[in-house]
Amino acid sequence: MKLTHFNEQGRARMVDVSDKEITIRTASAVSQVKMSPETFKAIKEGSIGKGDVLAVAQVAGIMAAKKTADWIPMCHPLPLTGIDIRFSDNNKDELYIEATVKTTGKTGVEMEALTAVSACALTVYDMCKALQKDMIIGPTMLVSKSGGKNGDYEREEG
Repeated sequence: MKLTHFNEQGRARMVDVSDKEITIRTASAVSQVKMSPETFKAIKEGSIGKGDVLAVAQVAGIMAAKKTADWIPMCHPLPLTGIDIRFSDNNKDELYIEATVKTTGKTGVEMEALTAVSACALTVYDMCKALQKDMIIGPTMLVSKSGGKNGDYEREEG
């Protein structure tokens, strides 16, 4: 498999997608933040001094997805058509974050989904670090993508 982010001199380049077909593209990614039951309870009760942790994290994730090309050098700036961020938990000490990102374009939104969940997790850490500094972020991973010439991808369980 040939990597496309290098020119004939072996130097990095942003891939030319001019000739690619416009398709609907989606990607979903997940991450998690592991924390103490006390920190998790404080988030759920809304007693973190900086405010509503999940609301702020959700906005951070949306903003990060929209700015992915500013963070990741070879990403194309994309007109995103949808960003959905969801939180769930195991009622103990792990906050699960999932982002689904959509566009209609010539290149995929995998990096935007990964950036969104990463920014959410980092925001949770930032807002809760006064309570707990040893929180663990991750794993962070792509779980699915659709659209484009390479077709669909679905992460296998395990």
